[in-house]
Amino acid sequence: MAGYLKRLLNSLGAYQIASIIQKLLAVALLPVYTGRIASAGYGIVETLATFVIFVSIVLRFGIIEAFLRYYFMDKDRERQDALVRRSVLFLIATTTLACLVLVIPAGPLARLITSEHVPAAFRVSVLGIWSFTNLELAQAVLRVDERLKAYAICGITNVLLTVSTSVVLVVGFGDGYIGLLIANYGATTLVLLGLWWTLRERILNHPETHTADSFRTLFRFGLPTVPAEASAYALSVADRQYIVHQSGASAAGRYAIAVKVAGAIIFIVQAFQYAFPPLAYSVKDDAQAARLYGLVTTYYALVTGWVVAALTLESRYIIRFLAPHAGYFGAYRAIPWVSLGWALYGLWVVLLVIAGRAKVTSRNFPAAFIGLVVNVVLLLVLVPRYGIAGAGIALCGAYVAMLAAMHLLIRRAFPVNFEWRRLTHLVVVVGGLAVAADLLLPTSGLAGFLERTVVVAAIPPALWVTGFLHKAELEQGLAVARKLRARLGAA
Repeated sequence: MAGYLKRLLNSLGAYQIASIIQKLLAVALLPVYTGRIASAGYGIVETLATFVIFVSIVLRFGIIEAFLRYYFMDKDRERQDALVRRSVLFLIATTTLACLVLVIPAGPLARLITSEHVPAAFRVSVLGIWSFTNLELAQAVLRVDERLKAYAICGITNVLLTVSTSVVLVVGFGDGYIGLLIANYGATTLVLLGLWWTLRERILNHPETHTADSFRTLFRFGLPTVPAEASAYALSVADRQYIVHQSGASAAGRYAIAVKVAGAIIFIVQAFQYAFPPLAYSVKDDAQAARLYGLVTTYYALVTGWVVAALTLESRYIIRFLAPHAGYFGAYRAIPWVSLGWALYGLWVVLLVIAGRAKVTSRNFPAAFIGLVVNVVLLLVLVPRYGIAGAGIALCGAYVAMLAAMHLLIRRAFPVNFEWRRLTHLVVVVGGLAVAADLLLPTSGLAGFLERTVVVAAIPPALWVTGFLHKAELEQGLAVARKLRARLGAA
């Protein structure tokens, strides 16, 4: 078990490094961007970004999910290469055709998606659909081979190229939100071409090999995941669309800033989403897998719960520092809820992997659809009264409904030893401290900031004192601490 957890941590490190750099640079540049891009412009950028990802999910036809699942079913390298080649060429064909269709009515589609007539911005987002979708599969090839260094280099290159280009276009040339879009999707396209060149032997230089992983087999597994994944991501689309059409692009911009600040949670979730499925599917023994999945869920909830509490308590101070320009301060109201919603999404990833292992992916859609319905209802009820905070609450309510429904649908197909007592312990201690401190402590001034920081720092000791950690975990933690102390002493 320790070996699997070590592999997961190593993978998370490789998948996180690019995200960490991206989030740090994004945070550092946020005051610069918000000073040159109005909240309405930011709203257009982020609304189009959710559109790109949603269309990408549909255009994949589940091929990436099927690729991840069936790659480990056959140890023969030629057959694995044939699966790589078939998947990559299929996705190139479908995305190219779809994007040619989408780019023609750019004006009407732009107004439909953003409530504004911005055809140029929409055309750039269509390029983003093509490059983002194909890059996801190319990176999946690196993930299944656990080529962590290559994956990290790819991610870091993408981040640095995007940031440098955006600074030139937004700050140097004053291109505003259009410059930000071009930088994002132009850099992704260049990185994709470079990665294809790196993988050219696996994509082009192998004759077609007949395997059990025919398109019929791949689609049988992958297609049922599309409605589920699309419905799950439609939660992010629905809130942006409702806000931009109901409250305007400026409100959508404030909500987008809240999502940016929640990036501390998002990069953890995305790294977990990339690292966990390959590891989870590689565990052959079902009993061992069931124990591993439960333990990973507990650790995931511990880390993300602590980060959500920190963002909740410091949200006002974060916005005052990062987006002090007019029209952005109200973003703080949505930060706690958006952060919690993204943390819950990571638990959804765990349940999707369980369904994939049990080969019951057809059950994903009913659970995701239930969540989408709950989200729409809550948006209609909460946003008119609570604004963007209501959208964040709706997101959390939808994920709770999805998780509950999904667990009921798959628990008999592959029983997992979830640590319910410790998960409840986390909710009571971390949630209780965060809510109490947010209600009782000052919301401005240095004293308020320091008092809230003390509460954040007190969460791990509070969990320790209340008996959250197992004895074996304490011993392992002390052993790691001793090793680190010895290394520091030797240095």
